Amino acid sequence: MRSINRIVTGIKSGYSAGISRIKEFVYRLKTLFVNTFTSIDRKYFQMGIAFLLVLTIPILVRVVVLSTTSFRNNGPEMSEEELSLISDKIDADTKKMERKLAAKTPSSYYLVINSAANEFSLYKGGKLIRKDKCSTGSYILLKAGDEQEWMFKTPKGEFRIQGKTTAPVWRKPDWAFIEEGLPVPAANHHTRFEAGVLGDYALSLGQGYLIHGTLYQRFLGLPVTHGCIRLNDENLELVYRSLQVGSKVYIY
Repeated sequence: MRSINRIVTGIKSGYSAGISRIKEFVYRLKTLFVNTFTSIDRKYFQMGIAFLLVLTIPILVRVVVLSTTSFRNNGPEMSEEELSLISDKIDADTKKMERKLAAKTPSSYYLVINSAANEFSLYKGGKLIRKDKCSTGSYILLKAGDEQEWMFKTPKGEFRIQGKTTAPVWRKPDWAFIEEGLPVPAANHHTRFEAGVLGDYALSLGQGYLIHGTLYQRFLGLPVTHGCIRLNDENLELVYRSLQVGSKVYIY
């Protein structure tokens, strides 16, 4: 009886040690993401964590196995049946996490923007449709005296397509004139409206942020925009035809 108790205690100790290491790993991962992406929407943050955990399942499994092996080398030897129970537990936890990730993944088309790498990924459900370069905010700070300033950054979080436009006309904001050293015209002055600079299509994310084309396709892959997301002509058409009003866009 004492031998059996020692074995059971050993299993629990080995498994608990592995789980503790996993929890420590998750805590460090969450801390890294919180410090790096403090403005990310809570729901999208959870989706990102779940996605990364699924990618790192082989590492986590190895941690548990190494913890169990370490115990076996220093304590009572466990049978194949006992190791099988631990393996089944890990498999069950993995499948549970995969189901949670699947529940958070849209079944239709959605777009993911990596603003650090200036890349986009178009998905339909869990299938990657297209991955390529884009351009996002430059993080340049423009000041106009002591009272006005603009930081040209792409917002992060979960968004939905608010509207879609063909042959869009750019209505130039105040900063576009200040940036060029020109006087700011009246709100509806004809100089504010400029056609042909946004490409053939534009998709609105709200608050003035667009996914659109560009005349400067050689700069794609670089952070050069005023906050909008730029795509080349082919990718823009694909994204425009794939995403509908209400489709999700994740930016991190």
